[in-house]
Amino acid sequence: MQTFSSNIVSLPVTDTVGALQRYNQLDGVTQEDSGVETVNNDVRYRRQRLKMANIVKSNKSHWGFPSSIMCLPTEILSRIFFYCLPDDECLSPSLRLAPIQTSGVCRRWRDIAVDMPSLWCSLRLEYGKNDWQQRAFCYDTILKRSRGHTLSLALEGYNDQLRRLLQPYSPQIPSLSLHMSTDDVSPLRTAHFPALREVTIYMPIPLRRFLSKVPRKVHTLRIKNVKWCDHAFLSSLGPLAWTHLRHLEIKVMGLDAFLLILRLCPNLSSLTMTGWFLAMRTPVPFTHSNLHTLRICGSFFTQWSPTLGLFDAITLPNLRTLEARNMDGWFHEEFMNFLTRSACQLERLTCSGGTLITDVQRAEYTTLVPSLEIVGGSDPVFKDFYF
Repeated sequence: MQTFSSNIVSLPVTDTVGALQRYNQLDGVTQEDSGVETVNNDVRYRRQRLKMANIVKSNKSHWGFPSSIMCLPTEILSRIFFYCLPDDECLSPSLRLAPIQTSGVCRRWRDIAVDMPSLWCSLRLEYGKNDWQQRAFCYDTILKRSRGHTLSLALEGYNDQLRRLLQPYSPQIPSLSLHMSTDDVSPLRTAHFPALREVTIYMPIPLRRFLSKVPRKVHTLRIKNVKWCDHAFLSSLGPLAWTHLRHLEIKVMGLDAFLLILRLCPNLSSLTMTGWFLAMRTPVPFTHSNLHTLRICGSFFTQWSPTLGLFDAITLPNLRTLEARNMDGWFHEEFMNFLTRSACQLERLTCSGGTLITDVQRAEYTTLVPSLEIVGGSDPVFKDFYF
């Protein structure tokens, strides 16, 4: 879902807790599907959300005066509330942001918001030593409003108190984002989250200790804003550490690390990789039969080598999507040999950021793979990976 950015600053959690205490009359209302339809036009979508956010702000600023928005049907208000959610995937509670903002306008709006579990399914939890009781009440109130729906949580710290708070909701948590220091992560046990399937790491911890024990039920791993993973680091994980992964986003140092990732992840379907890449000196042939999507973005240093070595080393018979960005040039003959050797039915080739393909080269590719679509442009997948 595309979202818009918000510059509103969160109020202290104590203020938010006070508001929740005033409105904390949770009723057992059955779940209803909000039926929010997908919006394809990004520009129109962002404008629509901004307008709706202004409607909410305007309605609160004219407190006590009749407004036509108060007469809108519940279905329309539900859609407005959904579009007003901030862009943060996991949000700290705030009186100035939806959904708490919209639920505090009037009793009817509160009833509608509380009856929408989808508004309360993402949360950033911060462990505070001085105000934990207030935070715990606030977090628990929001989590209860999710009413069994799937939760996406970001953890900034972890201890036994937070574990006890989350324990009743653990079957609802398939996705975790970790924003922790080395000390904070020590008590974290993935066994506390039996439904966990996706892990995103934003933390300066010793990665080897954590990544060598990724549970086999986790199929998606994202390593962002941390450190480069080189061949030596990946070799230390052990041959069975990542055999269960199907989707991986990672920063690497060197193309040798890329080949090792393919060996470590025989079931990998999608790989997004950025890094610093030197041409392979002695490419070792390797075939990966399950990779469908490969995204590469980074700095390629090929001044001392006429070839990259990447496409000489790999065979990907089931590759369907390839995205190459910021590559220093393009290796046409190497790529042609790769297509011929892999005999894959490549459907989409995306090149941008200095990765240029001539019209003659395009014609050769489409002759070899008639269904191939060759495009250029940016991709939001890489917005967190640029250096």
